Amino acid sequence: MSKNKPRRPAVTPTTPCPCGSGEPYRDCCGGCHQGRTAAPTAERLMRSRYSAFVVADTGYLLRTWHPTTRPGGLDLEPAQRWTGLEILGTTGGSAFHTEGTVEFRAHYTLHGQADSQYEHSRFVRENGLWVYLDALPPA
Repeated sequence: MSKNKPRRPAVTPTTPCPCGSGEPYRDCCGGCHQGRTAAPTAERLMRSRYSAFVVADTGYLLRTWHPTTRPGGLDLEPAQRWTGLEILGTTGGSAFHTEGTVEFRAHYTLHGQADSQYEHSRFVRENGLWVYLDALPPA
């Protein structure tokens, strides 16, 4: 019996961005992933990081992680399929702030089982760019 490798849904430059913006991937998170644009807010960085999980762009995830909390590497679960992002709330994180938080729920399937990950993430500016710092502890 052969084992089929799970396939990732194709994200192309013209498909809707996985972050849920409704924009084509190339005009949204794709620009951040390719280094053509920088996320202007903490929420946009969160959305671009979610999309990086969808397309398995570990380089982008590591580049946008604060150096004091960044792991040495990332091993993503190949069978995990990210299926949707809900932004539940934000604080700060605009062009006028140096810190911000984004509360979100990211939906996925793993081995055919639907689940989600909840996080209240903290973001800061490092050298003028938004980076992920860490997750706030549950309230």
